[in-house]
Amino acid sequence: MNLFDQVSEDIKDAMRAKDKLALEALRGMKKEFIEAKTAKGATDHELTDEAAIQIVQKMVKQRKDSAAIYAEQAREDLAQKELGEVLVLERYLPKQLSAQELEAALTTIITEVGASSPADMGKVMGVATKKLAGIAAGKDISETTKRLLAK
Repeated sequence: MNLFDQVSEDIKDAMRAKDKLALEALRGMKKEFIEAKTAKGATDHELTDEAAIQIVQKMVKQRKDSAAIYAEQAREDLAQKELGEVLVLERYLPKQLSAQELEAALTTIITEVGASSPADMGKVMGVATKKLAGIAAGKDISETTKRLLAK
C-alpha cells in the first residue's frame, strides 16, 4: 500500500476514533498529495512514495516553524496544536538518523568528496542532501557539516 492509500485509510480510522487533531493533520496531508498529483507537469498523475515523503517533511518543518512563532508570541495553545500535528505527520516519515549516525555519515561524505575546510561546505552539502534525503533534516545536516569542517 502506498503512502497516499495509507493516509486515506488512516483518515477513516481517525474519523471513527473522533480524533480531531489527527484528522485535521491527515486531511491536510491528503490535500497536499492531491495537489501534487494534479499539478501542472505532474507525470502520469501519480505520486511516488519518495515525493510524498518530501511533502510530509515540508509539512513537518512548517508546523515546527509555526509552533516556534506561536511560542514566542505566548500562544501556547496554538503551539501545542502545531506540535501535535507534527507527531501525527512524523509517523509517515522514515526513521531519522541520530546525531551520532548523522555525524558518521557526514564524516564519510566529507572523506569521499575530499573536503578539508569550511570553504568546501557546498561540495559536501550537495552530496549529503541527496544521500541523506528523508532520513535527516537539512538544518541538522548543515549544522553538523559546519561543525565537522571547522575542526
